Amino acid sequence: MAWRGCVMKWAKTEFLRSINTTSRSTRLNPQNQQRCGFRREAKRLETKKGNVTQETKPPPPPKVPRPSLFKPLMFTVGFTGCSFGAAAILQYETLKLRVRNAKEEAESQKLLQGSQDMTYWHDWWDQLSGFQQQLILLVSMVDDFWSSLTDGQRTVTGIIAVNAVVLCCWRIPSMQRSMIKYFTSNPASKTRYLPMVLSSFSHYSIVHMAANMYVLWTFSSGIVSLLGKEQFLAVYLSAGVISTMVSYMCKTATGRLYPSLGASGAVMAVLAAVCAKMPEAKLGILFLPVITFTAGNALKALVAIDTAGLILGWRLFDHAAHLGGALFGVWYVAYGHKLIWRKREPLVKLWHDMRSPGAGGSRPGGWW
Repeated sequence: MAWRGCVMKWAKTEFLRSINTTSRSTRLNPQNQQRCGFRREAKRLETKKGNVTQETKPPPPPKVPRPSLFKPLMFTVGFTGCSFGAAAILQYETLKLRVRNAKEEAESQKLLQGSQDMTYWHDWWDQLSGFQQQLILLVSMVDDFWSSLTDGQRTVTGIIAVNAVVLCCWRIPSMQRSMIKYFTSNPASKTRYLPMVLSSFSHYSIVHMAANMYVLWTFSSGIVSLLGKEQFLAVYLSAGVISTMVSYMCKTATGRLYPSLGASGAVMAVLAAVCAKMPEAKLGILFLPVITFTAGNALKALVAIDTAGLILGWRLFDHAAHLGGALFGVWYVAYGHKLIWRKREPLVKLWHDMRSPGAGGSRPGGWW
């Protein structure tokens, strides 16, 4: 009996130890904690209603409405018309000023002829100080350099200067917010009209600006000799706005609403106009002068690259703006010049009548 009681007591003790050990290991086992937590979380995600089990789903992302492009389109049409109208009036005023200056110069030459000799100018030069003489020589050198430039190069000098000033403004930290708002074009932005013009004079990268301005400088002589400086300015400004409008349309259609900047669209219009008008002209690469190709082949290659970039979704350049500018340049030299510029005479005659009331038609030889 004593042995049996000891055995029963020993068995009861071992049984209690095993129960305590199992319960302690269950509490300390992290796997069991994860399973219990997973089961409880699963029960929370499931809601039973009758015999149907439903799972909660995250709400769908809000849909971004596509911006309306009607007002930017109207701005593009209005700005293009105003650009060509202002160019026609500017050409009229320039020709009128040239005729007036030519008459005054001829009269002054008659008055000064024989009245003074070289001794007078030598005496005047000797009376100047050394600083004044150096300043006059410097101004004379600048004037000689300016006179050696072509009409196209003198015209684009102002465009290059404006681009350089805007590039410097990008480096000022306090102006970053204003530069992004007004000098980058984005169809999703609240300010969409003024950036269509200003973004064509805006470059953030020095390399980007240098490449665009080099191409513009190279083709400026050809385009200005072909169109004249006033018509060239109208084409350049209109091409910048039209290329941005084409970019707006492509961005809105694809849903890729990102900002862009640069004069590439306007420069492509200039390049395309010259290449379309003179397709047999020989062109070369700056660092590879041995390689030459015709202007027509260069235009085809550029259009093909931008088309591929637009289809494949390349984000390095704004290929839609490039294509818009190139197509506008080709269209203008083929049809636009006849449709727009050759019909400017009624506007110029109206301006002439406004400037000189009662003089309209009094001079059959011209407006001035």
